[in-house]
Amino acid sequence: MIFADMLLQILAEQKNSQNLTEQKTWQNFAKQKFMLWLEKSEKVSFHIFLFWLHNKNMKKEKTQKKIKNTKESAQTDKVEKTEEIAKNSKNAKKIEKNAKKTQKKCDFSEKPEKKEKKKSGFLWFLGVAGLSVALLVVCQFFLESYVSGNQRFYENTKINGIDVGGMSVAEAENVVLTDMLESRKDIEIQLTAKDKTWTLSGSDFEVANKLRPQIREISKIGHKGNFFQNLFEEKKVKQEGKNFELSYTNVLADFGEKVEEIAMQVEQESRPASLVFQPTGEEAFVVDKGQNTILVNRDLLLSEIDNALKTSKKVKIEIPIIEIEQQIDVEDLKNSIVKRSEFSTSYATSSAARKNNVRKAIESFNGLVVEPGQTISFNETTGARTEENGYKNAHIIVGGVYVDGVGGGVCQASTTLYNALLLADVEILSVNHHSLPASYVPLSFDAMVSGSYSDLVFKNTLENPIFIRTYANDSEIRVEIYGERFEDGVEIKRRAELVKILPHNGDKILGDFKGEFSNKILYKGEYYRVKYPREGYESKGFLQYYKNGKLVEEKEIRHDFYQPQDGIVMEGVEVAAEGMTIPPSDVTIIKPQKVTKSSEENVRKKLEKTSPSEFNP
Repeated sequence: MIFADMLLQILAEQKNSQNLTEQKTWQNFAKQKFMLWLEKSEKVSFHIFLFWLHNKNMKKEKTQKKIKNTKESAQTDKVEKTEEIAKNSKNAKKIEKNAKKTQKKCDFSEKPEKKEKKKSGFLWFLGVAGLSVALLVVCQFFLESYVSGNQRFYENTKINGIDVGGMSVAEAENVVLTDMLESRKDIEIQLTAKDKTWTLSGSDFEVANKLRPQIREISKIGHKGNFFQNLFEEKKVKQEGKNFELSYTNVLADFGEKVEEIAMQVEQESRPASLVFQPTGEEAFVVDKGQNTILVNRDLLLSEIDNALKTSKKVKIEIPIIEIEQQIDVEDLKNSIVKRSEFSTSYATSSAARKNNVRKAIESFNGLVVEPGQTISFNETTGARTEENGYKNAHIIVGGVYVDGVGGGVCQASTTLYNALLLADVEILSVNHHSLPASYVPLSFDAMVSGSYSDLVFKNTLENPIFIRTYANDSEIRVEIYGERFEDGVEIKRRAELVKILPHNGDKILGDFKGEFSNKILYKGEYYRVKYPREGYESKGFLQYYKNGKLVEEKEIRHDFYQPQDGIVMEGVEVAAEGMTIPPSDVTIIKPQKVTKSSEENVRKKLEKTSPSEFNP
């Protein structure tokens, strides 16, 4: 037990020694421990011997006492019987003589038994002593061969082709390390993954020394078995030789960190499949199959590099990756986004300048993605309508009169977008009607915009984004709204309603005192029409919700008043000279309007048309 504890303590100290100095200190410690064990073993052996001797003497005394008692008892019994027989027999003397002979025989038989026991005790003592000596010899051999730390490599042992036979662990480490460091500049590691390549050279790493644990393990080969096994292994190594390959990674510091940096560039997180919005493509959406998860098998990569650098300084390794593919249903994905609505208006008869303005404004919305909860302003999206931004002069309505202005026609773009949004069931936050009815939509479905005071504002209240796609050619513009599907069978329609006609007051005759129309009129009685009077309208706009062709809901969204407009006729202000005749004017003065039921009915019929051109001012 004392030897086992001492041996475990010595082995523990040997395992923790890291350099030559520590090994020498440890060897001195082992010798001290061994001498201490011998001293304790001698004391223990002496005490065992005393205990054995004392125990033997005690047994001897007990045996002698028992024999004596037995002898006395036997003699007493025999004498009593002999005396009794002698009295009753004539052969008393003969019997007495036989009794004495019997006593002599008993005394004689005691002597071999004593000799046998003495011989057996002596042999037992010799066995214990021999076993102790054998144990001491074995322990001394074990300590010398396995615990001393001085074992050397067998002859013909090589590491990376370098003969280290007869060397200690420290000596072999120094030789191998020197050779590896001299070759470090020639190290080149090329890692590839798909179409990318990374190259690491030996100079990219700081110097490291991770050789000792491996060289120490190699040194234990041929020293792990029993005496005969080690002897056989030594003979085999000397005859056949043995070469051990150590990787150059043992002299490269931060090797794992640099490989990790490359692995991070190779790896990619998964990206779910999705639909890609193509506002200018033939199809509005195409399927993006997403991105599979790519992981690097780091353990395998490090192992492959380590093994490759055992036999070569220049290696090429294909980075082992694990790709996890996504499972997608392309058709389900395509059906997740649908065209919710589309709306178009014509501007075929407009001037080139007006077409330019309409086209430019509507193209500002092409490709716009409106996220859930996001609010969009028409004016902010199109920007200022200026010549610097590409807008041109065209007719605009000011106070019920058409005049030239930069950006004329933009309201047709806002109106077309507004109607598409309504049909897609997108919430409208702000919209205003024109002072005059528009020619391209029914009453209460126009959307007038002005950078200073009127805007079209809407908000996506759906759970998913909406996508806006616009077109413009030489005759019309069109807006398409894409997003999540309506409930099955749901359809939205518009309905305009005329409440009543607002009659105009006829013509208003004004004198041309500023001479603005002097090239047309000069004298009183000469007339020039600036504009015709126009009747006004009170109207309402409704959205109708159909389910499988049946109207299930109708809600009012607009109630507008398009005010009537007076006609304006200019008259000259100069008085004609005496005798001068002013020719009759071809301008007919229009009187205030009288509204009849038939006239209102005619307007209602016009409203039934998709684009009532009669309302074109």
